[in-house]
Amino acid sequence: MKLRATSLALTLLTVAALAAAGAAASSPEPVRMTNLSVVSAEGEWQADDRFDLVWGQEPADPTYPPVAVDYQLYSPGGAAVGPVVRRAGSLTHMGGLRVPGPGIYTVEAWFEDSAGRFGPRESTTLRFDNSPPPPPRPLSPAGWIGADQPAVLRIGHPDGAPPSGIRGYAFSLDEGGGSYPCIRPTVCTVAETDLANGVGDDEALLGPLPEGTTVARVVAVSGAGVRSSVATAVFKVDATRPMVSLSGVPNGWAAGPVRVRATARDETSGMAAAGPAGPFTGIALDGGAPAVTLGDTGTAVVAGSGLHPVAYFARDAAGNIGFGPTGATNPVLAVVQIDEDAPRVRFAAAQDPSEPERIEATVADPLSGPSPSRGQIAVRAVGSKARFQPLPTTVATGRLRAVWDSDSYPPGKYEFLATGFDAAGNAAVGSDRERGARMILVNPLKTPVRIESGFGGRHLRWLHHTARTVRYGRGVRFGGRLRTMSGAPLADREILVTEYFDAGSGATTRTIRTRTAADGSFTAWLAPGPSRRVVASFAGTKLLSRASGRTTRLSVLAAVRLRASSAVARIGRAPVVFSGQVALGDAAPPRGGLQVELQFRYPGAEWSEFRTVQTDARGHFRYPYSFSDDDSRGVRFQFRAFVAAAADWPYGAAYSRPVFVTGL
Repeated sequence: MKLRATSLALTLLTVAALAAAGAAASSPEPVRMTNLSVVSAEGEWQADDRFDLVWGQEPADPTYPPVAVDYQLYSPGGAAVGPVVRRAGSLTHMGGLRVPGPGIYTVEAWFEDSAGRFGPRESTTLRFDNSPPPPPRPLSPAGWIGADQPAVLRIGHPDGAPPSGIRGYAFSLDEGGGSYPCIRPTVCTVAETDLANGVGDDEALLGPLPEGTTVARVVAVSGAGVRSSVATAVFKVDATRPMVSLSGVPNGWAAGPVRVRATARDETSGMAAAGPAGPFTGIALDGGAPAVTLGDTGTAVVAGSGLHPVAYFARDAAGNIGFGPTGATNPVLAVVQIDEDAPRVRFAAAQDPSEPERIEATVADPLSGPSPSRGQIAVRAVGSKARFQPLPTTVATGRLRAVWDSDSYPPGKYEFLATGFDAAGNAAVGSDRERGARMILVNPLKTPVRIESGFGGRHLRWLHHTARTVRYGRGVRFGGRLRTMSGAPLADREILVTEYFDAGSGATTRTIRTRTAADGSFTAWLAPGPSRRVVASFAGTKLLSRASGRTTRLSVLAAVRLRASSAVARIGRAPVVFSGQVALGDAAPPRGGLQVELQFRYPGAEWSEFRTVQTDARGHFRYPYSFSDDDSRGVRFQFRAFVAAAADWPYGAAYSRPVFVTGL
């Protein structure tokens, strides 16, 4: 029984094993996990210690579907970290798998199906690094960056690297106010990493920067995206070219060497001298090599006759080169004009017979040309040691012209000197005519004439009278003749008769114009007025000399009237009032009035003064006289007024007509 039982048991076991083997032979393999990977948007490394995993599966057996996922975490050294973990639930992904610290971990995961079977293991790597890298060392350019120079950011490598290594560098640019290379304070995304090809990707071309100061703020970014602290580099940019002014260039032609000075100005990087590589100012003459002076000022001397182009430019501390006063990019030229040779001066070959007093000279200069405004013609007697006397000279380009008033010079020989200038200011003198002979003229050049003048009208009865006296209010005829020195009459010539009135007159002069008749005679009516001098003159022509007649004197007597208030004077009674007036015409009486002397006489006696009175401003005077002497009874007296000549009164002394008064 016991053996039988044992056999039965073996038999049952065998049957069960055969049944299980048959069942196993008929069931598919357990579900296989595929493509186990970490969900990450930023590469292999991450700064978060929590990892999300996803996977696939094959085959998908509906008979024994997966019911759980098992996983085992291994340290960077390969040791298991904790027990196997079984997770039921989602069979497509798993979130929140944490690692204990920075490093590279391995996770193995597999499916468990409903039959309790385990699928093959699938593994992936978990890379965690939350440590920031050391800061980079960006380099500030040593000097200024110019308009034509690229702005390059060069970065010195950090001192070491975190486990994830250095992904690259992120940077931002600002004008000094502060900025951030990345949005988050500790992490930079791949998109924010400007240089993302590793620690050696350490140079960036920044492109054009604004003028002034630009600050580059740079961080190193780990492979996990963790950034370092901020390091800075400063870029000083001067994109404006220096401006250069050139002084000393004459406004026109110069007569000798010219020193020009170029002065540069730059408001940003400046023009302070700093050695051969620093700012300089340059001047290039006549297209030659420039003369360079360190700093903001340079000079050069331009010499030699001709036109000299001058280029002037400067380089500032940023290396910008500017030409001319606007900082142009192309050469700016000034032109210095130099003429060191004097002009040639010659008098005209001969005098113009129709204008013998006109003196002309030519000025020739082949380079700068004759001056349009400077020049002089002068004269002196031949053999004289005196200086040449300048004549009023008109200057036109290439020609000097003067009119010699030969009538003002005594007869004799005269030499002339012309001084000409070119446009540069060079002077030359000439005393020869174009044909080589000296410029000498014999005076008189014109036909001499003479005037005979005096009083007497057209018939010239008093032609030789040089003085005449007339009463107040009377005019007089004045006349004369104009003839050549040989006696030939000069007809139809204008004569000026000028009256010069004595002091105290309302007018000083008066001119009468008249013309000569066929026999050379002329007349002029001298209107009533104060005493005067009278002169006849002929202004001359281009061929006739001028002439003046003798000075004649026309004296005009004063006019004074006297009245008595009564023709009868009663002895011992009321006085007789004598009054009168001195005619003033257009003259004003002297200060204090005119003195009027009252005179009387009786039959058989001479005139005697009895009183002197003063006129008022209108020439009136008045004096009451009392008769007290009994001897005057029956006597018929004559009375008159006498006005004397005065220094500032333009009339001669005169008496009034007498008036008669009889004493009773």
